[in-house]
Amino acid sequence: QVQLVESGGGLVQPGGSLRLSCAASRILLRFYDVGWHRQAPGKQRELVASITRGGRTDYVDSVKGRFTISRDNPKNTVYLQMNSLKPDDTGVYYCNIGIGDTGYWGQGTQVTVSS
Repeated sequence: QVQLVESGGGLVQPGGSLRLSCAASRILLRFYDVGWHRQAPGKQRELVASITRGGRTDYVDSVKGRFTISRDNPKNTVYLQMNSLKPDDTGVYYCNIGIGDTGYWGQGTQVTVSS
């Protein structure tokens, strides 16, 4: 069964940085578009960054210039580098892929930005 595992979250002060990782088992991420989603407390889950199989990236306006999504194909991992973090970036971050009509999600990793 496809499994995605996120890691790298934590507590960080405003202005700080974190790098999230999404590792996969039983599939090769290089063949799929991958998205990073965020669910803030009391809000709907939103897509914040995505990377296509071809390497094209896209970001929600609120994170442009601060977040970078990238792939490491030999490690079968997708990263989300988050810089200049703000309190509004707080939430649970999930990676996601779609295979046919099925979406696969990891368990999420908590990011808390607070002084």
